[in-house]
Amino acid sequence: MTEILKRVLQKPLELPCGVVLKNRITKTAMSDSLADGEGDSTEAQARLYERWAEGGVALAIIGEVQIMPDYPEKPGNLVLGSQSDRKALKNLIDRTVSNDAHLWPQLSHCGALSHAPISRPKGPSAMDVPGLKCGALSVKEIEELPGFYARAAAYAKEVGFPGVQIHAGHGFLLSQFLSPLFNKREDMYGGSIEARARIFPMIIEAIRETVGPEFPVSIKFNSTDNLDGGLVEDDAYEVVRMLDNTSIDLIDISGGTYFPGAKASSDAASSSGPYFMEFAKRAREATTKPLQLTGGFETRDHAMEAVTSGAVDMCGLARANVLMPNLANNWLFGEGDSPDFPIFDSPPHGGVTAWYTMRISALGNDAENEYSIDPHEAMRIYNERDAERSIRWQKKFPLSPSL
Repeated sequence: MTEILKRVLQKPLELPCGVVLKNRITKTAMSDSLADGEGDSTEAQARLYERWAEGGVALAIIGEVQIMPDYPEKPGNLVLGSQSDRKALKNLIDRTVSNDAHLWPQLSHCGALSHAPISRPKGPSAMDVPGLKCGALSVKEIEELPGFYARAAAYAKEVGFPGVQIHAGHGFLLSQFLSPLFNKREDMYGGSIEARARIFPMIIEAIRETVGPEFPVSIKFNSTDNLDGGLVEDDAYEVVRMLDNTSIDLIDISGGTYFPGAKASSDAASSSGPYFMEFAKRAREATTKPLQLTGGFETRDHAMEAVTSGAVDMCGLARANVLMPNLANNWLFGEGDSPDFPIFDSPPHGGVTAWYTMRISALGNDAENEYSIDPHEAMRIYNERDAERSIRWQKKFPLSPSL
């Protein structure tokens, strides 16, 4: 029976645009923080994605690739545009796709959650709460967004990326439009879920017009914010219905938010299966688009059951792939070993994320066998690296007085 179910994961997936992904396992987006502090790729980043491609994934997604330098998540993000180091990007792309894997940048604008030391955060609405202060985007700024996303997607295609993902999850800008926690607007971009999601088809179709019908365009969005007052599943279901009427090629379902006080879904222990599987089953009823589910896959059985159920077409794994970079080949053709997820005793806030981020750096330097720090030390190194990179970022991308 296991051999039959493994073949389900091995089966290629054809996207609506005609592009074929070779199997059903994705290294889903994470903020790898391996750019150089000036928005450009590095040798360590290229090696990281090469390793995941060698490990057998059909698709790897680079998290938090900024469509402009003004609203980054961190100073270790890539930035796509005329200032980019094309040679470094080509090295990153070529070493991944040479292993028959797709590599897509996750097009991002962090909005209210932009890294304050190198940004002037703005979201759908002005906010001033503990841990979060931002201005509000004007209608003009909102209506300029599709053009920014489209230009970034066009640049991605031009330099050789074989597809893109739009980031609309985890509390960043497009997720903020959906969430009542962030979006208090009373104009055409606030209120009902249809109004809060109005910007989505605008961006999708602007990208599609630029990249053409045969280029994969995906979107990642929240099924829930997992926080009182945030996006709820009934509204997320309506977003799926809206997306079904667009030219999107793959809908990536996730959840959780970085709104102050929220607990990350990925920091919770999970052995019972993917976090958002029940919503994925419901979403399947609302769309014929391929669905990817991200979050909580810890065993091969989880992945096989999800795809076999028909609710999910692709399985997105993040931290599992950090712990086991050859996971895809192992699950597709091997014994199906599960990663050994570490358990930390009283880590500091953000320390678990920092630990995984620094392990990503170790992977990119082929040094994971020497990686033995705890979350406290990881947080210290992570923060020191960000502080140094912030100085470099500010020199290359000085803030416009109009921001």
